[in-house]
Order: sequence, then C-alpha cells, then structure tokens
Amino acid sequence: MLKPHPDAVKAGEIAARVLKETRKMVEPNTKIIRLCVHAEKRIVEYGGKPAFPFNVCINNIAAHRTSPRNDSEIIPEFGLVKLDVGVHVNGYIADTGLTVDIDGSLEGFPAATDDALQEAFALFKPGMSLSKVGKQIERTIGAYGLRPVKDLSGHSIARFKLHAGKKVPNIGMRNLPTIEAGEYYAIEPYATSGSGRVVETDHIFIFANRGKAEPLEGTTEKLRLYLREKYGSLPFAIRWVKSSSAKVNLVDEFRELLKNRAIRPIPMLVEKSTRPVSMSEHTIFVSKDGPVILTKVS
Repeated sequence: MLKPHPDAVKAGEIAARVLKETRKMVEPNTKIIRLCVHAEKRIVEYGGKPAFPFNVCINNIAAHRTSPRNDSEIIPEFGLVKLDVGVHVNGYIADTGLTVDIDGSLEGFPAATDDALQEAFALFKPGMSLSKVGKQIERTIGAYGLRPVKDLSGHSIARFKLHAGKKVPNIGMRNLPTIEAGEYYAIEPYATSGSGRVVETDHIFIFANRGKAEPLEGTTEKLRLYLREKYGSLPFAIRWVKSSSAKVNLVDEFRELLKNRAIRPIPMLVEKSTRPVSMSEHTIFVSKDGPVILTKVS
C-alpha cells in the first residue's frame, strides 16, 4: 500500500501543531516577531526544523513577510492576518497556513479559501489534471464575489525541495500535467477583492542559496559556506544568522552575497491594488485512492 514517508507524516504533525498554537497568539497589538520566534522555537522543540522562516502577512501583504531582527510591527485591530509555517524532518517538508479575520468584518475571505481548499481535495486523485483543480479553485473563490490571486499557486514538494516543479494554480490553466500517486503537494488558494495580481516590493526578509556560486573572500566567503551548509536549498532569514564578532555587519555581508549572486532574494509580495488577501493551505500525499492530508489539525 502506498503511504507517505514517516518523516513526512511527522513534519505534517509538527506543522499542524505549531500553526494551531500560534493561531491562539494572534491578538491586536501583539508583536509579529513574537509569533515568528515562538513558532520557529516550537518546531525545533517538537523534533523538526523550519523549512522556511515563519510568515506573518497582514491585509494586502500576500506572501514572504517574516520578521527582521528587532521588528516593531504589531498585529492590527482589524483585517486579515495570514500565518504560513514550513517544517522539515530529514528533508521531508510540510507546508501549511491559514487566515485570521481579526475583527470578523472580512469573514468571507478565509471562508472562500477554506472552501476552495476542500474542493481541491475532492479532485486530487491520480490521473486528474492540475488544470481542472485550478479551474475549480477559481470557481469556488468566485462564488464568494472574490478573485483568486493569479500569480500565486500551490506546488509539488520533494525531499529538500519546497517547490519541486509542478504548480497547483488558483485559476483555470491549459495543458498542465496530471497528478501522480506518490507525490506530495502544498495546495494553497489565495483570494482577494482586488486585481488578483501581486507585485514584488523592495522589502526582503527571506533569502535562499543559489545552486552555483564562485568562491569569495574573507568573512563573506565564510558566511557563504555557512549558509550553504546550514540551509542548503531551503529559505532562511537574516535574523537567524548571528556573528561572534561585533566588527561583522551582517547586513553588509548579505548585500555582498546578493551582489555576487551567491544568494537570491525572496521579495515580499503585495496585492497590486492594495486590497486584502486571504490564504488557506495544507500539504497532502497522493495515495492511489486520493489525498492524505498531512497537516490536518487534530
């Protein structure tokens, strides 16, 4: 019988547990960095490692916002707060998220993405076209009077690969491949009342190593080698990195690594028309009979 790897199951359980705990901390005026640090600490305590920095994205911020060091941003009095957590156990990754409607005024947004996620599950069987899954997600979100975010999508997952090649679109698209038994996917509907497009900003809190890089010099080379050994292909945050020397300016060192294309930036994304965005996400394993949800909250 085709089953998910035990480490993938464990990663899913940890991710679900951490997301559930951190969700309870989402209250107005709570510092965002408190949520990030709490979640990442719990991941390690429960036997996993972060697959990427914990994301807290508010209102029109769609993705890729984690706290920088000494972050002063807080949870607002109203609006949408998206939590996104990634866990890996020996490289087997689980990725899950949800949206909190702080004051109850935008409850249709998380309802739309939650329903779209459930509709996607119903179709996620071997042989099904990913094009049809995207079309159903788009239809479900549209029934709430909202638009799917076209530029963001779910994705297949492989060991140590958060994005393994296949997309799970949030809109109907032609000529996409079919789902195969034994695959892992993060299904990730996004909904908005805006244009349905996202744009990159100049705010960069998350980075990733590049596959190839020329050797550099001095402290910059030591940092390059450290990041490659420590994080491999998975994303990381500058606040995770510490130096024993007060003379080392990590911001300057990261700039040098970016300049030399040793690492790549993962810019914060915002909805193009500055409208709110919601997101719901689970990681699944595709069995011969359909999806096995690895990040289901117990």
